[in-house]
Amino acid sequence: MPLKFNKTYTLLFISILLIEILIAKFLTQGFIRYTFGDYLVVILIYCFLKSFINLNSFYVSISVLLFAYSIEFLQLINLLNILSLENNHLAKLILGSTFHISDLAAYTLGMITVLIMEYKIYKLWIA
Repeated sequence: MPLKFNKTYTLLFISILLIEILIAKFLTQGFIRYTFGDYLVVILIYCFLKSFINLNSFYVSISVLLFAYSIEFLQLINLLNILSLENNHLAKLILGSTFHISDLAAYTLGMITVLIMEYKIYKLWIA
């Protein structure tokens, strides 16, 4: 796994992280809090990984998507209850507490967006 610092992805990661923090702090419900937040979180994780790992974008995005799906499916078995973290606000915020199919769709759309953007940027640099 080739390690290489990438300033662009790091800046994107920090920007999206700030947006996610603002969403978590100021929006308690609704589309932006739940669906758009889930859409952004996979992009956030992708940018974090691409900040220091120089791997094919497709493989990184599939890995992030599988990770997000895994976390979502762990919610089906009440992971927070198993770990005795059901009253921990930070754990609930990071891991989530309820399974929703719409979250899987948001994760998928987030990764599709990343792949489209990567393809367009790659083509722009080649042209």
